[in-house]
Amino acid sequence: GLLFTYGVTGSGKTHTMTGSPGDGGLLPRCLAMIFNSIGPFQAKRFVFKLDDKNGVDVQSEVEALLERQRREALPIPKTPAGKRQLDPEFADMIDVQDRCRAEEVDEDNVYGVFVSYIEIYNNYIYDLLEEAPCDSIKPKWNSCNTPVRNGDFVPPQSKTLREDQNHNMYVTGCTEVEVKSTEEAFEVFWRGQKKRRIANTQLNRESSRSHSVFIIKLAQAPLDADGDNVLQEKEQIILSQLSLVDLAGSERTNRTKAEGNRLREAGNINQSLMTLRTCIEVLRENQLYGTNKMVPYRDSKLTHLFKNYFDGEGKVRMIVCVNPKAEDYEESLQVMRFAEVTQEVEVARPTDRPLCGLTPGRRLRNQAFREELSRKLELRGGPVGAGPEEQSAAELFFQSLPPLPSCELLDINDDQTLPKLIEALEQRHKMRQTLAEEFAKNVLAFKTMLQEFDSSVASKENYIQGKLAEREKTITGQRTELERLEKKIKTLEYKIEILEKTATIYEEDKRNLQQELESQSQRLQRQASDKRRLEARLQGMVAETSLKWEKEC
Repeated sequence: GLLFTYGVTGSGKTHTMTGSPGDGGLLPRCLAMIFNSIGPFQAKRFVFKLDDKNGVDVQSEVEALLERQRREALPIPKTPAGKRQLDPEFADMIDVQDRCRAEEVDEDNVYGVFVSYIEIYNNYIYDLLEEAPCDSIKPKWNSCNTPVRNGDFVPPQSKTLREDQNHNMYVTGCTEVEVKSTEEAFEVFWRGQKKRRIANTQLNRESSRSHSVFIIKLAQAPLDADGDNVLQEKEQIILSQLSLVDLAGSERTNRTKAEGNRLREAGNINQSLMTLRTCIEVLRENQLYGTNKMVPYRDSKLTHLFKNYFDGEGKVRMIVCVNPKAEDYEESLQVMRFAEVTQEVEVARPTDRPLCGLTPGRRLRNQAFREELSRKLELRGGPVGAGPEEQSAAELFFQSLPPLPSCELLDINDDQTLPKLIEALEQRHKMRQTLAEEFAKNVLAFKTMLQEFDSSVASKENYIQGKLAEREKTITGQRTELERLEKKIKTLEYKIEILEKTATIYEEDKRNLQQELESQSQRLQRQASDKRRLEARLQGMVAETSLKWEKEC
């Protein structure tokens, strides 16, 4: 399946896909639906193992156990555990509801879920889960829009698209993580979400500058005839895929005021969306008129990656996001026209091939057999095994007592049997009293130890409570200090913003005054030169006049 959001910038595509605190979007709901449906039927980690050719292998439980032990021994980041406390940054977005589950899930199969997260930025494909130096996808450009030669800058390796043996497109070398719960999968998604390209434009403060694709792969394999282990046949594995796509927003550059890198990004975004529209229009034209025009999937990485879906390998659903702002009227109209065209495109879906011909109900029969076996072992080993233990303890106790002499009186004048019997019984009574005293001492000592243990536990609890109270006070103080500092930071940021605006105004005034000063100085220079010329002319006239007067005199 392919599910993607389409619309202009700021229409709510990312919100629809991801959600907000307290209200999860489509992605966490899809994950919850999947794990609610296959929860009790999941295979253990590394039973399913993805290869680098878009296929999947199956291992026995022993091999999977060895793989787990080997992974735990390696000094690499462990797969996030599903039971640990979630990051409060996204914990509110996950609302797992047990009632949301798929019906008719085949209980005679085991399932494994793998997730990957990629982005298509400037028509290049990058892996958001790759453990690489952060923020390396930001190229350096100079004023002429050409890359700067910098020895320290190492651009990340763009992933390539390939076709597997079943003619499905896939991204080579993409990191795929096996997950076991909704929380674990969303944590992986959030880790990649922090690396997405987000930049400010005039239309949207947090505008996605790339197409993001979150891929969920579901591997399923049948159990063997006994219903106990996974069938070790690769041909019987079925691999399903759900692609959740958050497209970048289409926009007009004269409205976004984009320049430089932003302008280049907008051009690539609009080009890929235009290719998507062209592909769907050609598909519709082929269906309407029975033509066989070639669909230009290869013109863009986005359409090339999802070529199989439009060719019939699965369902395609588009969510149209519309912003009701009047300024977006023309763009929204184009989006709705495109949605109308896509609504009429029909994608023929192939029939699913049946799984192996083993008898159904194997898992339930195996569980019933195990329960019956454990019940019979319990019945056989319970009362029968308890009797001899009690009897042996009683025998040991009686054997520790002195033996009783013969109690038979054969002669009326026998005066030895009764005294011997009385003596033996007295010895037994003394031994019983000694044992009772020792038992009472042991009980008293045990009670004393229990009281000491209780007092030590109580003191430790009080100590721990005191420490916890101190830590809570410290944490509260630190939180208050953090809030104060955050408020101070916001105030300082506001002041900085005002100062920057004031500095901009002053710089503009300074430039204007400098220009006025230059013009005034030029005017003064002109006036001075005119004055000098006038003085020279007047001096000449004075000399000429004085000469004339002298001649006349």
